[in-house]
Amino acid sequence: MLQQHKKSEILIQQGLALHQQGNLREAQLMYEQAISMSPNNCDALHFLGILFAQTGQFIKAVDFLTKALQINPNNATYYSNYGNVLQELKNLDEALASYDRAVQINPEYAEAHFNRSITLQKLERLDEAIESYDRVISINSDLADAHFNRGICLQEIKHLDEAIESYDRVININSDYADAHFNRGICLQEIKRLDEAIACYDRVIRINPTFVEAYFNYGNTLRELKRFEEAIANYEKAIKIEPNYAEAYLNCGNVFREIKRLDKAISKFEKIIAINPNYAEAYLNYGLILEEFKRFDEAIANYEKAIAIKPDFAAAHWNLSLCNLLTGNFQDGWQNYEWRWMNKEALSFQDKRNFLQPLWINGETLTDKTILIYAEQGLGDTIQFCRYLPEVALQSKKVIFEVQRNLVKLFNNLGNNIQIIAKGDNLPSFDVQCPLLSLPLAYKTELHTIPPIPKVITSDLQKLTKWKTILGRKTSLRVGLAWSGNSIHKNDHNRSLSLSQLLSYLPPNIDYVCLQNELRDGDKELLERHCEIKYFGHLLEDFSDTAELCELMDIVISVDTSVAHLAGMLGKPTWVLLPFIPDWRWLLDRDDNPWYPSAKLYRQEKVGDWKSVLEKVKNDIGQNVLIFKIRQ
Repeated sequence: MLQQHKKSEILIQQGLALHQQGNLREAQLMYEQAISMSPNNCDALHFLGILFAQTGQFIKAVDFLTKALQINPNNATYYSNYGNVLQELKNLDEALASYDRAVQINPEYAEAHFNRSITLQKLERLDEAIESYDRVISINSDLADAHFNRGICLQEIKHLDEAIESYDRVININSDYADAHFNRGICLQEIKRLDEAIACYDRVIRINPTFVEAYFNYGNTLRELKRFEEAIANYEKAIKIEPNYAEAYLNCGNVFREIKRLDKAISKFEKIIAINPNYAEAYLNYGLILEEFKRFDEAIANYEKAIAIKPDFAAAHWNLSLCNLLTGNFQDGWQNYEWRWMNKEALSFQDKRNFLQPLWINGETLTDKTILIYAEQGLGDTIQFCRYLPEVALQSKKVIFEVQRNLVKLFNNLGNNIQIIAKGDNLPSFDVQCPLLSLPLAYKTELHTIPPIPKVITSDLQKLTKWKTILGRKTSLRVGLAWSGNSIHKNDHNRSLSLSQLLSYLPPNIDYVCLQNELRDGDKELLERHCEIKYFGHLLEDFSDTAELCELMDIVISVDTSVAHLAGMLGKPTWVLLPFIPDWRWLLDRDDNPWYPSAKLYRQEKVGDWKSVLEKVKNDIGQNVLIFKIRQ
């Protein structure tokens, strides 16, 4: 019996030598002979189990490792390798139990702790995984993979500074650990340390010139820094390495769109769709490009394709709604406009509210009910859609209208049973609720049924007198100006002007008044040199001041911003300067607007062409000067 055991041990050693040389078939024969001579030789059973695992025969591996553990239940190595096989079989809870047993037997067993950590990570028990990696590192502080995986866990739970520290430790151990540099770059990019992120991606590429994701992220970071040509170059490098890299084509196309090289953008989106006809994001972005060419039917078709592929694609529904509204298809437009609440890319998503009270949107009776209507999106939206409130008030017991704080005084005279509340103040009790921009859907608004502008804004005689005194006696045509809107608006680069662009188109001998209280960099200094434009800035305490100032203007000239809505609501002659593709509410191919009968629209004839717009404005101001003089 002893001799058989010795022969069995010799066979195991021979098997191990063959195993290490990669002669797996011969090694298997040696292990099997050893087991036939000594069926309870747990080492032979263990090594044969490992061999089967290496060749992908995991069920057999489990059988042999189980037998080894039955014979020797106190061997940490057996439990660790058993856990490895269970992990391959996706039996993660059982794998974890096996690693737990291994480290219980041998608390200093770094490899078992490491694999235990990986299992916890796969189970998404990330806090426990981090603790487990800490234990690995306490045993072996130079194990780069433990620091790296710990960094991944911290990154997933958004502890980005700590994740960066973990990746730093990896790099201190192995300066050429490309994945650590890459993940470090992602963290830095997310916390907007963009120059440092670029340095990381550059280092990755020097270590591994074919690391395709590094070129892609490098491009994304450069795009954020508005270094568009360099971003394109990096996307192109990614595509050269991986010709079917659809995401690189997509982002490259979007950069071309951003810098108005639209033909190039179209070619990228067409290429994506050829590579992957089921890539919903490609159809969405292709639709956005087609809109810029005013090919609206094709744009709508692409949004619909995106939705057919991905029915819950909120951004596609949202852009479909905007395109329908812009082209006057209000029926479909309002329906899809409700997707704004699911579209995380839209600013409206940030205004999403969660109330216990039910949503009122389908025309249910409001008799004896108090309804909360709450403002959303921008100041201009609140001004435009407040016209629905008197109708809601007629149908309900009471309306609570929650608005931006600087609009509260403006709406004080909205109606007897309409209570105005500033956003952020405590709300009174109410029965049902509706976001303001859902009211057109509730009332099934069409172009010909847009509610008229009610007389909701009445003059504050005290304020009006104050502004008359400030402005002084009128001796010439008085023109209010608003040339730029909120800089964080997604389309601000298309809709806003600089004062320097406007100045040369303003005829002399006119009383110009700036209706903005905020100025861009450079505009304030320029205004100080152009005293023909009065600027009151801090004296405009809220929109009721702006309203009184608008009332004293002969004409208000504004880009698409809240001032245009305010002046339009007041019924003042309002000249709105619009980009080639305007916001949906201004519609297309007309110089009037059904929302604001007193508005006159000046549209770009091609993308970015403010010159032709401003020349028309200059000419029309001149004509109004003549009319003013005749009337005087």
